[in-house]
Amino acid sequence: MRFFATILFLIPLYAQQPPEPKNLKVLKIPPAELIPTMRSYAAALGIKCDHCHMARDFASDENPKKEIARAMIAMAQDINSKFHDGKVHVTCYTCHRGATKPLTAPPPATAEK
Repeated sequence: MRFFATILFLIPLYAQQPPEPKNLKVLKIPPAELIPTMRSYAAALGIKCDHCHMARDFASDENPKKEIARAMIAMAQDINSKFHDGKVHVTCYTCHRGATKPLTAPPPATAEK
């Protein structure tokens, strides 16, 4: 019986909406899409959240890399806005390919034997 009482107590906690994200200056997405979007950025750059964010305060602007990330996101949004089909053509992965610095040239060619 205690188990069911505990479950009834916990259900409303899980049914609540997630808190509204703070300090979103460039991303204009629904709150439910924020974490998946951030995870895709982390994967595209091969980083963890604390690369751009402060560990205990994700809304903080103390880390200068966060402003660089905003500029890069705005750049990708601007490029994508020029395509009239509404599709996303450019993402972080387009240039970064899992590296923190954009890969602007192909790897050196290897000599054939």
